[in-house]
Amino acid sequence: MDTHFEAGINIAIKIPKSKYEKTVAFYKDILKLEVEEKPISNPTVSRTHQVKFGHNIIWLDCVDNYTQSETWLQLTVPNIEQATEYLVSKGVETCDELEELSPNMHWIQDPSGTVFNLQERVLK
Repeated sequence: MDTHFEAGINIAIKIPKSKYEKTVAFYKDILKLEVEEKPISNPTVSRTHQVKFGHNIIWLDCVDNYTQSETWLQLTVPNIEQATEYLVSKGVETCDELEELSPNMHWIQDPSGTVFNLQERVLK
């Protein structure tokens, strides 16, 4: 099975509610990056801001029940089913209970706990 993983453009930083406003201000007022609040309907993320970061997008996610920040990364694959089978064969289980997502995506973690959003690559 030839599964090819590529980095996606999205980076999510999960931020405790107590540090959220200061973090948004840091990106907007100190770094002077383009920051825009976006509507969100998610049971675990109460607010989100999109930050243009070169060719990437950083999502600043306000998470009410976190005590420290976490950075989550995006991976894309040509076929989600084949990639999932490959990962399971290597001992990497999905952890989709972390946060609600679309059916054609999965959450996985590396051994140190870094979270990756695994999703099928959109062909242009």
